[in-house]
Amino acid sequence: MNNSFFERKYVILGVFIGLAILILVRLFYIQVLDDSYRLSADNNVLRKINIYPARGVILDRNGKILVQNEPVYDIMVTPREVKDLDTALLCQLLNIDLKGFETRMQKAKAHSSYRSSTFEKMVSSETYAQLQEHLYKFKGFYALNRTVRSYPDSIAAQFLGYIQEVNEKDIERSKGFYRSGDYIGASGVERSYEELLRGQRGVKNLMVDVLGRPKGSFMDGKYDTLAVSGDGLVSSLDRDLQILAEKLMKNKMGSVVAIEPATGEILTFVSSPGYNPNLMVGRERGNNYMKLLHDPTKPLFIRPIQASYPPGSVFKVVSALTAQQAGIITPQTIFNCPGGYRYGGGRGFMRCTHVDGPTDLIKSIQRSCNTYYGHVYARMIDSRGMPAPKAYELWREGLGKFGLGHTLGIDLPGEKGGMVPSADFYTKRYGNEKWGSSFNISLSIGQGELGITPLQMANLMAIVANRGFYYRPHLIKGIGERQIIKEEYTEKMWAGVDEKHYEPVIEGMSRAVSSGTAAGSKIKDIEMCGKTGTVQNPHGENHAVFFAFAPRHDPKIAIAVFVENAGYGGTWAAPIASMLVEQHLKDTITLPKYIQDRIYNANLLPKTAPKPTPQEAKVSTTASNSEDRGQASSTDHTSNLLVHHSQIRRHHD
Repeated sequence: MNNSFFERKYVILGVFIGLAILILVRLFYIQVLDDSYRLSADNNVLRKINIYPARGVILDRNGKILVQNEPVYDIMVTPREVKDLDTALLCQLLNIDLKGFETRMQKAKAHSSYRSSTFEKMVSSETYAQLQEHLYKFKGFYALNRTVRSYPDSIAAQFLGYIQEVNEKDIERSKGFYRSGDYIGASGVERSYEELLRGQRGVKNLMVDVLGRPKGSFMDGKYDTLAVSGDGLVSSLDRDLQILAEKLMKNKMGSVVAIEPATGEILTFVSSPGYNPNLMVGRERGNNYMKLLHDPTKPLFIRPIQASYPPGSVFKVVSALTAQQAGIITPQTIFNCPGGYRYGGGRGFMRCTHVDGPTDLIKSIQRSCNTYYGHVYARMIDSRGMPAPKAYELWREGLGKFGLGHTLGIDLPGEKGGMVPSADFYTKRYGNEKWGSSFNISLSIGQGELGITPLQMANLMAIVANRGFYYRPHLIKGIGERQIIKEEYTEKMWAGVDEKHYEPVIEGMSRAVSSGTAAGSKIKDIEMCGKTGTVQNPHGENHAVFFAFAPRHDPKIAIAVFVENAGYGGTWAAPIASMLVEQHLKDTITLPKYIQDRIYNANLLPKTAPKPTPQEAKVSTTASNSEDRGQASSTDHTSNLLVHHSQIRRHHD
């Protein structure tokens, strides 16, 4: 009997001990291992609110605002705290439907029932003002103050760029700096200078009651951290000049890049067609982005640094300079121009648009003589006492010093380097190294496989304006309160040609404007040196080109204007450049009003969208150096050259 009693006693005692251990384990799990109850308690007492910093403001070179901030509000929700919700009223105030409400709540619950997450992003100040009156009715909801970008003049979209919400890769790359819901620069200067513009977020600790109502700062703000605004940037851009350039390029496809030669600062940066940067802000940003992405005129394509064209006439300037430096020609060197250049034992013929007769260096630039530069290129490749591929690489090296064939290092993402083929390219094409100038003679006049960006075009003019050097083109001239400039933009880059060789070339460019193809765009009392060009386009109308700098002595501006599908350079590109140059130098425009009206009112957009090419940046692969004479080019150079190349190749094989 006693044994039975003691056995039951130990069994009961064991049950109680087991229950006690189980309770202790459960309490340990709840209080130590599982943080959901702690988070729930904390959310009932303490709410941590991120304070987002204002991004740095961007100004133009004269202190005028290009980008500023305006307040918006993210509506946050903690699902577990939502009770007795007037769903209809909330939907009405936020302008969402019931399905949208349910989708947002499901997403918030999937994130966490205990932690707050974004219910609705970027609510405007006007909408929030209406919501704020009723916010106390919506338990579990509160507002988080943020700022978004605002563009007062709606200009320079491709230069300024836009911001967007971070994705998982952004968060991973930042090593924890960014969190879900943060914003990051996605393009343009916003991306290039993200680490400076973004600032540092802060945290505010609020005491709240069980209903989620704020009850003041925790510990009088002792543990709060302040948000630190991002650094401001001063752009090199001239706001007024940019506005004018965008007006002149309205309803046109192409680029305008203007550089201050003495500093490398970019005064104007136009990619046309552009878009209103305010479209990339707010709740409709995603829809607007998709519309821009599928626009056949490609407004998101940054033509000044991503489009690549045969350089045409401007390349003769580089040829003249590098040939002088190599000792191949002097200013007094004369070649006879009978209306074209024969090569390949007389089997090939590269036309000029005129018969120039005996032509020296200055005249060759003024008249844009193809024959002259056919002879120059032949001497560079065939007459230097070395195999042609080696001579070609020396020629190519000279082009590289002028910034061709590689990126210039502008402070924007996505810059392309253009195209200057290597000697190996032609060796592979022709199957051996026994090729010479006749195999790629089109390069002599800036055609064939050569590709150059509008930024490189403007930089070439800056080099000539400086008589032999340049600073890397850049768009930001000052960072922060101390107006710091990045060191790489203060380094003087030598183009490899001595100063003495520039004067005859500049004289030829001056004559091209004063009495040549750009005579209609002369500026009174300003000596502008430049060259017009017409780039042939196999897909439609020719492209109009003009490159220039001014004034001749102590130059203040170097400019490249490229208008796609426009026709002749002297008719379209030169007047645009002339107006911009005069506005910059004299703060006025004296070009005849009928010319101004023609430029402003012209719609040169293609009637049908251009078909995309395998290399989108390679907008055109053929060019003509014909100067504007009020008549079409007499021949398609590229097709002729291809025929002659094949004939010469068969002969050498």
